[in-house]
Amino acid sequence: MAGRTQFGLTAVDTVPLHEKVYLELVRALMSGQFTPGQKLTSRKLAKELGTSDMPVRSAFMRLQALRALSPMPNGSVEVPAISADRFSQLTAVRTILEGSATELATKRINGNNLRTIRRHSTELTLAARTDDIGDYLRKNYAFKFSIYRHCGNEQMIFLIETVWMQVGPFLRNLAMGFEDDLSSILDIDYHEEVVTAIEAQDGERARAAMVRDIEEGAAHILRQARFPDARSWD
Repeated sequence: MAGRTQFGLTAVDTVPLHEKVYLELVRALMSGQFTPGQKLTSRKLAKELGTSDMPVRSAFMRLQALRALSPMPNGSVEVPAISADRFSQLTAVRTILEGSATELATKRINGNNLRTIRRHSTELTLAARTDDIGDYLRKNYAFKFSIYRHCGNEQMIFLIETVWMQVGPFLRNLAMGFEDDLSSILDIDYHEEVVTAIEAQDGERARAAMVRDIEEGAAHILRQARFPDARSWD
């Protein structure tokens, strides 16, 4: 909501409903709240969101154009599975984009921003100790984007979000191999090293720590997860 007006009134939120629905589905995809192969219907999501079908269908169309959802013959959509090769390609793109965004952001982050990043880092560590992969992924998303959004390049952020919409659901596989102790995931998580480098205003070191975090998480998934056979996604 906007600040107070001259007459003490609170400005009305003017974001259209269809845009709110779209952004909520984007957030859910990027933070791993949907799983690969999961079928989604506009009716069920509309009920959960408290809206009519129309804004959900509109969001489905936009997300299909971004290859984040696949259409089904009955009118529903599916969260697409991805091959190991495609996952590796997306990981390579992530290291380039997210590493660059982290380095750029390090030069622009001020005290208030840094406090927010520290808070997200602490929440991410705590989430790993709760044995709740859904919460861990939500906190992981919040932490990383609290950095990326300070890079000063909106087109870079858009590209990162587009990649995350495709790879986010598959990040649930990070939990594989840690079923008895999710806190062990911190052995392949370098978010605290990222924060330390940002605090030192060392963009190159922050970039390297973020790239290592992405690469080691992806390597774990490639070792642990079952991927479908390679196929064309065009």
